Amino acid sequence: MPKCTFCGNQIEKGTGKLFVYSNGKTANFCSNKCEKNLHKLKRKPSKIPWTEAYRKERGKMVAEK
Repeated sequence: MPKCTFCGNQIEKGTGKLFVYSNGKTANFCSNKCEKNLHKLKRKPSKIPWTEAYRKERGKMVAEK
């Protein structure tokens, strides 16, 4: 299963969005929330508290299920 490009969560099969950039690079999103935060609002995942990148950067990793 792919991971969300923004938040880092696993994407269930049959859900989510796949965005393809004009240069051929791809981005997977689990929800509209993640897509809008990255593209429209131009936010960095490492500065948003509910993302995996934020937790990893600050040493606050939660045990995976």
